[in-house]
Amino acid sequence: MSENSIAHGSFTIEQIYPAKPQKVFKAYSDPVIKRRWFAEGEGWDIETYDLDFRVGGKESSCFRFQGGDLITFDATYFDIVPDNRIIIAYDMTVAGRRISASLATTEIVPEGSGSKLIFTEQGAYLDGQDQILQREHGTRELLEALAKELAREG
Repeated sequence: MSENSIAHGSFTIEQIYPAKPQKVFKAYSDPVIKRRWFAEGEGWDIETYDLDFRVGGKESSCFRFQGGDLITFDATYFDIVPDNRIIIAYDMTVAGRRISASLATTEIVPEGSGSKLIFTEQGAYLDGQDQILQREHGTRELLEALAKELAREG
């Protein structure tokens, strides 16, 4: 892709967790828990992380991977249905340059004795700096980190 290009794309990931919807929802809404699975991890240096989990609230983080360029994530919460649905719009930058803008929906529904999480992203990936397959891969890694967090929380 060239300078000033835009690639549009969407993907959906379904994940089953052996945790009730209330517990999965709490992992999104509690700032301490969400920071652990969403922002922290091996090789990641977190400079800031803030979560104001309410409709109209913001979530933001600044971080680096293995000392690399500064990456930012900035989201606004548009819809929250407790234990069921979260809709955000977010953008990401690397080294001060916007790489994407996305609408993301997380649905949490009962599944047996646990939950099914359905994550759908519709994105605009800018100037060849990010691609839908990369974003889907990163999101799958985040949802695996959520699985580990839910297991950790018992």
